[in-house]
Amino acid sequence: MARVPNAEKAIIDANKLHGYVLSSVHPIGRFKAAFFQKLGYSAEDWESFERQLRELLVSTDAAVVEGSQYGQKFVVEGLLIDPGGEPVQIVTVWVILRGEDVPRFVTAYPGGSR
Repeated sequence: MARVPNAEKAIIDANKLHGYVLSSVHPIGRFKAAFFQKLGYSAEDWESFERQLRELLVSTDAAVVEGSQYGQKFVVEGLLIDPGGEPVQIVTVWVILRGEDVPRFVTAYPGGSR
């Protein structure tokens, strides 16, 4: 296991956070949003969630997932410190698209019991 290459330059699309992972109305994201909202994250204050994701990415080893036609995926599992100061296990997925060298955020979801 190793760190995701160029993790410090990771691209996290703001719409992916507030419009998907933290969205209570997105058809798929709403289930993830329910979990993260219980921790104190919201679509309106998605920036704090983004900071936590970046910290996790640069400080934690990743599992490399088999590559696809789109690029190389990485799974980073670790502790997120929620707004209340409690550690919570989550899983994040990142991809480095073919022809690029910077990871992009794909998704995040619960990684175990709290």
